[in-house]
Amino acid sequence: MLKKLSIAAAIAVLSISAQAQTANPIYVGADIGSTKVDGLTDNKTSYGAFAGYKFSENFAAEVAYRQLFKTDVGPVSVDGTQTAVSVLGIAPISKEFQVFGRLGYNQLKASASFAGRSGSGTDSGVLYGVGVQYQFTANIGARLEFQKPASDTKNFSAGVTYSF
Repeated sequence: MLKKLSIAAAIAVLSISAQAQTANPIYVGADIGSTKVDGLTDNKTSYGAFAGYKFSENFAAEVAYRQLFKTDVGPVSVDGTQTAVSVLGIAPISKEFQVFGRLGYNQLKASASFAGRSGSGTDSGVLYGVGVQYQFTANIGARLEFQKPASDTKNFSAGVTYSF
């Protein structure tokens, strides 16, 4: 009898733990930030959106799109974007506060236009970053993040997340 009761208690504890970790596994978010590209004289405003799935308390996967920068280099207008897929390793510090690391793959696209003519080019490679997230409620959070989408590009952003 004691053995059956112990097994039942263990199953109940594990199921409660599993429910707590995956209560809101799907999330979306938006961010605004600053991008620095080597060779450009100043930082440029960035903004983006992302969606993710949290597999457990410690791992998530995300897809994202970000407008990295828009700038004019003399008479040439240049627009840089990022499309990315990544895995996040998450270390909960408390119930509300998390630190995360990002490793992924991204495609960068630069489009330029001058006197009615335009052209574009792409580059792809490894994306990595680190950040912190604070959960105000079970559904709403805020994050700060540093990303390195290319060897000559850095992005720092602040965003909000909504889990459902």
